[in-house]
Amino acid sequence: MTVSEIRGRHRRDVASLEHAALFYEGDEQFVRGVVGHVRAGLEVDDAVVVALPDAHLSLVHDALGDDAQAVVLQDVRRLGLNPARLVPALQKFVEDRPGRRVRAVGEALWPDRPADERAAYLQHDALTNLAFADRPVSVLCPYDTRLLDADGLTDVRAAHPLVVEDGTAVANAGFADPLTLAEAVLGALPDGPEESETLVFRPPHGPRAVRRAVAEHAAEAGMTPDRVTDLCLAVHEVALNTVVHTNGPGILSLWHTDDRVVAEIQDSGYVDDPLVGRHPPGPSDGRGYGLYLTHHLCDLVRLHSTRDGGTTVRMTMYLDGPHR
Repeated sequence: MTVSEIRGRHRRDVASLEHAALFYEGDEQFVRGVVGHVRAGLEVDDAVVVALPDAHLSLVHDALGDDAQAVVLQDVRRLGLNPARLVPALQKFVEDRPGRRVRAVGEALWPDRPADERAAYLQHDALTNLAFADRPVSVLCPYDTRLLDADGLTDVRAAHPLVVEDGTAVANAGFADPLTLAEAVLGALPDGPEESETLVFRPPHGPRAVRRAVAEHAAEAGMTPDRVTDLCLAVHEVALNTVVHTNGPGILSLWHTDDRVVAEIQDSGYVDDPLVGRHPPGPSDGRGYGLYLTHHLCDLVRLHSTRDGGTTVRMTMYLDGPHR
């Protein structure tokens, strides 16, 4: 299905996907909105999954009482540290429950979340409209208005075709084209630091040289060995895409901060699938598995691609595990 077909189907069949933003200020508003959404689903035998940070998960569990036994409760900091993992997680939940409508709650914007992760989460929210346009899913996304400035509030509204007002989901006049919003939120990635380490690689030995460079840089930065292994595998997959799917060389850039290592690969290729890496490719697919694996290995992956400028994939890994 093309992007234009996805957009058109989303507009015509509003009964398939219901995607609403719940704006709240304080625990009372949060619990009332989320529990109301959950119980409305339980009343009509929807399959319900709730993914929230620990503190909010506890509030909802306690408020649901005995009804909590009928709900799948998940720690979103583990499930969605990299927001690109949220779409495949919900897709699997839907596929494992054929014939039932799914009702989901997801909140992955917590107070100390870094700016690059916040942008990636908003991008995920926009792409949710494409990923589930033809699926029987009701998604509620709670947002604490105290964490949003004016621009952030506008962007969140643009990502949701519905907003909750007085307990009812109503049409949102501020809803924007999902793909346009997803591209605008990410935009061109900012340049890495001047002191970053760079390597130009070419076939046939390019991916091997990339792995070696990443392993040495990450180890010197103080990354734990198991995470070095994961980062090397992720970057290798992206480098392999460069070698297999482009005619020119790739450029690896590496840098680190006090708590993370960043590996970036640039090449001349173009990625035309806005959901690449967010849905597991089938056995007959010739490409897409590498980025899917990369999203599941790294703490954050950001991709920017244009026909004229090529593709940049930026992979971030915390030194000793994500800060939760």
